[in-house]
Amino acid sequence: MKKSLLKIIIAITVLLSTTINAQTENTKTEEIKVSGNCGMCKKTIEKAGNIKDVATVVWNKETQMATLTYDESKINKEEIAKRIAKAGYDTELVKAKDEDYNNLPGCCQYDRE
Repeated sequence: MKKSLLKIIIAITVLLSTTINAQTENTKTEEIKVSGNCGMCKKTIEKAGNIKDVATVVWNKETQMATLTYDESKINKEEIAKRIAKAGYDTELVKAKDEDYNNLPGCCQYDRE
């Protein structure tokens, strides 16, 4: 009985370490420029780019840079940039459509290039 339990515990440990290692191998972190103005922009940009268990976006208002951490086997930075642009924010990769930009609150309408 003890040997069976030990074998099960070892099998679970190996399986978990393999799964965690696979997730780490596919994780990529990059930065892209994203235009915005305020704390509300930060919330919207991050919400648009975040995808549970796939991508995390952290935007810095001062530097106008977003740090993207994502599973490259499921998404790429261009797709994340498209999601952010759809929320109304220009990125260095994808410019937001005028209609999406115009839907932003007044305080979030940054000067467009």
